[in-house]
Amino acid sequence: MEKIPSWIELLLLPKLSAIEGEIKAVNTRIDAMDSKFDSLEKRLPMIEELTALKIRIADIEKRLAAA
Repeated sequence: MEKIPSWIELLLLPKLSAIEGEIKAVNTRIDAMDSKFDSLEKRLPMIEELTALKIRIADIEKRLAAA
């Protein structure tokens, strides 16, 4: 395999390093979003219970208003 000429290497290495840094930053953001989704998944049953409770309270309030 031929060796890359040094002038091409000098041109490409800074750009490749910049791209590598951007990819790492994107990966970090993806990991952060993944942990946020995990947190939301753990809270989802509680949110569903609160929604059901609000519906029941609204129903009770309607019944009381009608009485």
